[in-house]
Order: sequence, then structure tokens, then C-alpha cells
Amino acid sequence: MPAQAPSPKSASVRSSEAFFAPLKEHIAILDQFLAEQIDAFEPAVRELVRYTFTHRGKRLRPGLVFYAGWNNQLPSRDLVRAAAIVELVHLATLVHDDILDEASLRHNSQTVAARYGQHPAVLLGDALFAHALILSAEYPTTHVCRWIARATREVCSGEICQTFDRGNTALSLEQYFRIIQLKTAELFEVSCRLGAHIAFGDEKYTEACALFGRHLGIAYQIFDDIADFIGDEAGIGKTLGTDLASGKFTLPTLLHLRTLDDAAARQLALDLEQRKISPEELAARLRATAIPARCLEIFQGEIAKAEAALAPHEGKPSVALLQALSGYVREQLATLSF
Repeated sequence: MPAQAPSPKSASVRSSEAFFAPLKEHIAILDQFLAEQIDAFEPAVRELVRYTFTHRGKRLRPGLVFYAGWNNQLPSRDLVRAAAIVELVHLATLVHDDILDEASLRHNSQTVAARYGQHPAVLLGDALFAHALILSAEYPTTHVCRWIARATREVCSGEICQTFDRGNTALSLEQYFRIIQLKTAELFEVSCRLGAHIAFGDEKYTEACALFGRHLGIAYQIFDDIADFIGDEAGIGKTLGTDLASGKFTLPTLLHLRTLDDAAARQLALDLEQRKISPEELAARLRATAIPARCLEIFQGEIAKAEAALAPHEGKPSVALLQALSGYVREQLATLSF
């Protein structure tokens, strides 16, 4: 039986498990496809690949592929391959991110770097990127390979830009949004683009889905930044506070820095780096200001832009699912007490 699309009005109040229930068969097919890919790697590498595949998250990006390409049927092999490609790219970025952040926990388990060492982890991330491109080259046209290669380049570029701006108390909001568009929104955008293109081949709808993905990705990164700032490590399932400790200033901190003079901003950056001020202490300080409301306003603005991109195409089952997904992201932010 084909899975039924959930109501976008009710999805925002459902749990994560209930929301992704329509994708249960899709994700099972995706997992089988990914398991088949393990043998493509050298025997010595397979354990690392299998470990990375086992410790997965919500599969939000493959979910975007499936939802953008939703037609009330089980996914085609081409759609499953596209979902696997974006998951491989995402997993590669996480492996590399955890090395850069010196994080030991991801999805409530040891990171690849913590378990196997940093050097193997760096190369594993590279191998996952490369395998994503191999799968991309299996399509009859060059569109998928070009889009994935571009998104991978932009994600890596965003991480480089963020690395260069560590400790930069003069980082502008414009620079911040450019970084998160590169490092997060690009992969959301290409996920939606691939799903719509492969399933429907409608250029206008494909571009609308891609724009939806871009703004949803920005909103999701804002949520992730706030979670790193004030989230519960056990509940979130990964090492938190690494952004502040490594000098990566995200939205709440940037808004706060703009209220300080240069000397005070530099001192705050030093105190955060040396962990003289914890994320919890800074969050408590910010709760007495207008910054939480401003973060929420910016987040809601990106969600509104995402939903507006799909408005001309209402009535499609895939639109109902994508609009519901924006409600799910809203729900995730509501779980944080900021």
C-alpha cells in the first residue's frame, strides 16, 4: 500500500517519529541501498563505512528528496539513489565537522574520529564524497553530477569560510548568513531539487522546491546554532558548545556582540575560548535581552520564505509534505527553552 501524505496542519505537533512515519518504507529501501554500497569500498575501510551508516540521524536530507519527489508510490531506483547521494555527502561533512570541532559524540555514539582516529576519519570523509560522485555519474544526463559536485564544493567552501572567521568579533550578519547558506542550505536545496527533478521533470516546480530547500536549510541551521548554544547534550545526541569554544560565532552570540564595544567583544571571545564563560551562562545573560525574540523572528522569516516558494504549487501531494516539514522544523525549535 502507498504511504499517505500527512496533513501539514497536524504535522507541526507530531513527534519526530510520527512525522517521518510516511517515509518508513522509503528509508528502509534507502538503508538497503546504502548497505549495498559498503562492498564498493576496500575491505579495510568497510568497518568504518558501516559504522558511519549505522549511526545515522533523522535522515532529514534524504527525506527532502523523497518528499519533493512524492507521488503516492514507493520511490523509483533513481530517487533512492539520489537520496543516498545526499546522505553520503552529509555524512562526509559530519565526519569532517567532528574532526574540526574535536567532538567526541554524534547521535549518542562516538564520532568516527574518536573511535578510529582523526587521520582515518579525514580520509573516510573524502571517500564518502567520492562515492557520492560515482553514484551521481550513473544518471543518463550530467545534471545530477553537476548539482551534487556544486553543492559539495559550496558546503566545503562554507566550512572554510567559517574556519577563517573563527574568533572574528566583527563578523557581520551578512557574512554569517552567507556561511550558513553554503554549509547547510546548499545541501537542503540540492536535495529538494533532485527529488522534484527526478520525479516530475517540471523546471518551474523544481526551482520552487530548490528555493524552499534553501530557506528551510537556513532556518534549520539557525535552530542548530541555538541548540548548540542552549540544548541538552543527551537530548540532542551530540557534543554541544563546540561552536562557542572554537570561536565560531553563531546568531545569538553575533547579535550579542553587536551590542558591545570592541574591547568588550574581544574579551567575551577570549572568555568563551578559555571556557571562563559557559554557553549556559551566556544564554542566561541573553535571556534578559531582546536577542531570543530576534532569533525567533529571523527563524520564522526564513520558514515563511520557504513556504511562500511553494505557494503557487499548492495541491501537489509533495507540496503538502514539504509544507508539513517546515512545521516539523518549527516544532524542533519550540523544544528549546531560549
